[in-house]
Amino acid sequence: MTKDFMKDFLMAAVGITGSCIALAFGGWDTALQTLVIFMAIDFLSGLAVAGIFKKSKKSDTGALNSACSWQGLAKKGMLLFIVLVSYRLDLIIGSEFIRTAVIIAFISNELLSIAENAGLMGIPMPPALYRAIDILNSKGEVT
Repeated sequence: MTKDFMKDFLMAAVGITGSCIALAFGGWDTALQTLVIFMAIDFLSGLAVAGIFKKSKKSDTGALNSACSWQGLAKKGMLLFIVLVSYRLDLIIGSEFIRTAVIIAFISNELLSIAENAGLMGIPMPPALYRAIDILNSKGEVT
């Protein structure tokens, strides 16, 4: 096998895998992209709060703790499973709002956590972001 064949095979496998995952979650739309980006920012900013600033509320010392990091990743994984479940519920019911409402609620939660991490770093958050959180909270509520 040549390098080009291996590269093409690997790229095709990654593409197929990514497509299957996106399909399982109801598509790789703006809402899901935003959620994944916010989850990554929250996780990385949490690492910075603990590793650099030593101000984490998740550990006794405020410093980086691998168990807390793994717990955070596990929670984010479960969050994605809930999005998957909500999409499957939409399919069964024949609706299109459960997945979107769940994603918006989780985006709001991630944004709040990012704001908290920024505050622990001493970075003031613009009031517009807090208004955005309020708007997202109201859109994420299912009545």
